Amino acid sequence: MMINDEAFIEVECSQLIKGGEAVAGDDFKTEILPNEQRYISVLSDGLGSGIKAALLSNMTTAMALKFVAQNKEVLKSSEIIMDSLPVCEVRKISYATFTIVDLINGVKARTVEMDNPELIHLRANREIVHEKKELVSKKWPSRKLLLSEFPVQLEDRIIFFSDGVTQAGLGMKPHKFGWTRSGCLKYIQELIAENPEISARKLSKAVVRQACCMDQCGKPLDDITCAVIYFRHPRRLRLLTGPPFKEEHDAEYAGYFRNFNGKKIVCGGTTAQIVSRELNIPIRTDLKNRTRGLPPASQMEGIDMVTEGILTLTELAVSLEKETPLSKMQPIIQNLYNLFMDSDIIEFIVGTKINEAHQDPNLPVDLEMRRNIIKRIRVCLEEKYRKKVTVRYI
Repeated sequence: MMINDEAFIEVECSQLIKGGEAVAGDDFKTEILPNEQRYISVLSDGLGSGIKAALLSNMTTAMALKFVAQNKEVLKSSEIIMDSLPVCEVRKISYATFTIVDLINGVKARTVEMDNPELIHLRANREIVHEKKELVSKKWPSRKLLLSEFPVQLEDRIIFFSDGVTQAGLGMKPHKFGWTRSGCLKYIQELIAENPEISARKLSKAVVRQACCMDQCGKPLDDITCAVIYFRHPRRLRLLTGPPFKEEHDAEYAGYFRNFNGKKIVCGGTTAQIVSRELNIPIRTDLKNRTRGLPPASQMEGIDMVTEGILTLTELAVSLEKETPLSKMQPIIQNLYNLFMDSDIIEFIVGTKINEAHQDPNLPVDLEMRRNIIKRIRVCLEEKYRKKVTVRYI
């Protein structure tokens, strides 16, 4: 979420499902309230695993989001949640843990924790420990809420997870008592020391993978979920595709890459030729890299990626819409996807000259005009991946 032109909140969550289960018993939800400049995130761990646990955690995150957004009283809200959860037939209790992080104007965090491992707040890669107020429900005396409120600033990180992370490797050498919160904290600090600008997405994935490695059987013995909130300067990406409507605009068009501080992508052979000519950058193409029908990527110094246009953008749009796993994407699409995911502000500069090669009625139906494909990609990036996207036509 953009706070202003200099501040961005990156929120990402990674998860592995317990081995043998079809669904996760942990759930993570986040909601943006743009009019209030608030970003609310909730992580819940339902009792047990599988479908029943999923029901408990999903109900918990949904109700918690609603109550926090409406500024309901915390203790009363938690009691309503516990009263509403279905009772486990075996254990005769209704139970789900939760961690709530309510970010206000990008400068203050309010947190509520119940029975999840305590969240981690890092600044300059050092943990900051906050004073927490304890609330106990008379109705549910075994449930204790921990409330805290603290300021946040650029380069801070808030990390929280289910006990599938801290208990990973429990009873196994050399982690008899599991990975523990302190072990996880040490690992996170080592990662940040190696890469101070590691994204929330990559950090959460790394924590989940490492927790899974603790279980020597090679698969998770519990649901493993890690969420990371990273306050930082926004990362920008600019993509040029299609030639300008008028040839006299070619120099202006290519000039959008000049002095641009961010990732740069060119999609389209004609577009690449324009950029190459106007910026005096040669194009190098390796025809051996062609895979499954997509033309190979090219290389241009100073440009992060150079691809074919319509076919590649269409394949990217389909992958985003279907949420195709990264491992099942073609290599070119994987690289494009990673560039998009590692960026916050994405700008498409779209040339509007019609490419006559794409007017052949014998071409596949899905070979849509460039503007429609960009529109599909934009919708996915905004609605599914919380990116800020702008489109400029020339």
